[in-house]
Amino acid sequence: MSMNLSAKLAILADAAKYDASCASSGTTRRNSRGGGIGSTIGTGICHSYTPDGRCVSLLKILLTNFCIYDCLYCVNRQSSSVQRARFRPEEVVQITLDFYRRNYIEGLFLSSGIIRNPDYTMEQVVRVARTLRVDHQFRGYIHLKTIPEASPELIAEAGKWADRISINVELPTQNDLEALAPQKNLARIETSMTTIKRRIEETKAERRENPKSPVFAPAGQSTQMIVGATPANDATILQRASSLYRRQQLRRVYYSAFSPIPDASSKLPLNAPPLVREHRLYQADWLMRFYGFDVAELTTREEPNLPLNLDPKLAWALRNRDRFPLDLNKAPREMLLRVPGLGVRNVDRIIRIRRWHSIRLDDLTRLRVPLNKAMPFIIVADHTPRLLEREMVMSRFVKTQEQTELFQIAA
Repeated sequence: MSMNLSAKLAILADAAKYDASCASSGTTRRNSRGGGIGSTIGTGICHSYTPDGRCVSLLKILLTNFCIYDCLYCVNRQSSSVQRARFRPEEVVQITLDFYRRNYIEGLFLSSGIIRNPDYTMEQVVRVARTLRVDHQFRGYIHLKTIPEASPELIAEAGKWADRISINVELPTQNDLEALAPQKNLARIETSMTTIKRRIEETKAERRENPKSPVFAPAGQSTQMIVGATPANDATILQRASSLYRRQQLRRVYYSAFSPIPDASSKLPLNAPPLVREHRLYQADWLMRFYGFDVAELTTREEPNLPLNLDPKLAWALRNRDRFPLDLNKAPREMLLRVPGLGVRNVDRIIRIRRWHSIRLDDLTRLRVPLNKAMPFIIVADHTPRLLEREMVMSRFVKTQEQTELFQIAA
């Protein structure tokens, strides 16, 4: 690899680290045993985790960090003084193949700043994916970051070659975008998302009729929201996420804690939000997607932000102490899912076990349920808790949080 290409890679890989939406999951399982190169199912030197626990490695880079937009929260904005670089599409293809052959990566996550205009940029990004798939028979995972203002034809072609495509919402409200990213528009972003959603649905219908029909973004679409760059509270962020899941059928919403940047605008906060806030949003997001919680249950008008010292499910349980303790041998599934310490898999196992005999603490131990967390909220055959007092539970679970800096590197 030439020094020039190495220098570009150092700049553009570092510039891509602020985009959190790069998990390899949910796509078609492919390998190169029948020809081609690459795989979506192998293991390697990994940095991204899938829902089934696999750890995968992705080459995560920008095509360029030049940009005609001036989003105030972005380190690559037009007015930024950062060092600039730009790959040619052929160089990204070369690096991807070289890294794959060395077993460094299993796939590519490619984004870009906007150069010339959205269509020109999107065509360059699509060319990388098309060249990998057609000319080199690359079977590995490809995630392309698309641009809302690009033509529908280019976005459609991106979905033809990529496993997942995504468009970043960035901020939860139009007022936030007008304040920090006036060149972006929430309505246009959602229109592009709707176009992608409809194409995914059409492709699935076509494949039900003919399994050999071409796929379109089999891993779906995702988005990202920045947390802490504006005064938007957690309730507003989660309401936007819930709306996107419902209307656009997104696979994931990613949350990225705002990181202060050089020569920042006075409109931006001086300090980054606590990283634990990002963590709580992910926990709340999981509860909405898999546990049946609503935003109005996770946040309240009086407390629109998630508590930093408690996970959202425990916080909900403490606000609703009248519903506990819950008898695991009688309670319906929807209530079992709301018991702190019980996950979806163990809830389903408990329902199966109690058909044969009464649940006891030994059963929960064998299921590896964290009893220290669950026992104040449950009744089983050999356990009935004492009065559930908020103060008792708080002292049991609340620990001092140690806050680290975003992208902190151990010495």
